Amino acid sequence: MSKSKVYFTDMRTTFQENLPQKLRRLIDAAGLGTLDFNKKYVAIKIHFGEPGNLAYLRPQYARVLVDYIKERGGRPFLTDCNTLYVGGRSNGLDHLDSAFDNGYQPSITHCNAIIADGIKGLDEASIPLDCPIVKEAKIGRALADADIVISLTHAKGHEQAGFGGALKNLGMGGGSRAGKYEMHSSGKPEVDQRLCIGCGMCAKYCAQSAITIQNKKATVSQSLCAGCGRCIGVCPRNAIHSTFNESEAMLNKKIAEYAYAVVKDKPHFHVSLAIDISPYCDCHAENDAPIVPNVGMFASFDPVAIDAASADAINRQPINPGTLLSEMKHDHDNYFADVFPNTVWHVQVEHGQAIGLGSMDYELVKI
Repeated sequence: MSKSKVYFTDMRTTFQENLPQKLRRLIDAAGLGTLDFNKKYVAIKIHFGEPGNLAYLRPQYARVLVDYIKERGGRPFLTDCNTLYVGGRSNGLDHLDSAFDNGYQPSITHCNAIIADGIKGLDEASIPLDCPIVKEAKIGRALADADIVISLTHAKGHEQAGFGGALKNLGMGGGSRAGKYEMHSSGKPEVDQRLCIGCGMCAKYCAQSAITIQNKKATVSQSLCAGCGRCIGVCPRNAIHSTFNESEAMLNKKIAEYAYAVVKDKPHFHVSLAIDISPYCDCHAENDAPIVPNVGMFASFDPVAIDAASADAINRQPINPGTLLSEMKHDHDNYFADVFPNTVWHVQVEHGQAIGLGSMDYELVKI
């Protein structure tokens, strides 16, 4: 079996070619133009960025894809699904406001933004799967209605998945609110009372009112908890963690299966930008310092291969001083596990390969 091709270019520019032009050359070399876009609805799955976060992808990168697709007769739109946790993207109206505030306006991107699962996160489609875990994935209706799916991903760390790449963008990002609940529900967090200082940040960000503060200590109600893991990321003392170690592995497997559901029976293409590589997801209302230098831009028809290639490239970079990664112990060449020791990001790509979504065996083609 031949290796999947992943095309790559660094972030260097010349007086003759800027970064948007270089991205266009990359996607063209990777074969995006071979897809039949004529009169097709094309979903560009992207993360618009939580308000306050500045690590999300600039909208000008999306415009490159939009213009390329429109020139070939396609009808592109930018899309994402609502979040489980409270914040600027938990309903369709706030989500669009957040997207516009972060620059994702038609005047800049040259297309409209659509929140895939609607105003309340209830507009979903059930996609039957023959997968080991998920038998019927609940994804945003707009993604299900699209003829072609393209992921435009900010490659970075993630406090639960370990690594946030194309599979995470498609799988977790493509799930409706009910779908996100299904992906998160195999493990629910608990509080290490020795570390908790009772600051209340976890309770503030809990959409299910599952966390209470008593005697300056937080407690999670297992019956109310949705298992979204937002409290894990906002805790300033790392006092909250998943109840079971295997929950991280299960989450990554479900993410891979949901990613499969989003692209099932459709042409799909993937672009990942490994820049501003923050340790946390862009779902945070802040972004920590990038843990390594900017790597570059990747493009492929294979979402598993592009994740394997971008993660490998990130792990080969020198560590930026004064960052979260620089403060952690380094026992192996796995920066994502160094930052969040309980995570098992590789399970995501391994499971993606196992279910036939793509291949971890890739050929890196540099342009």
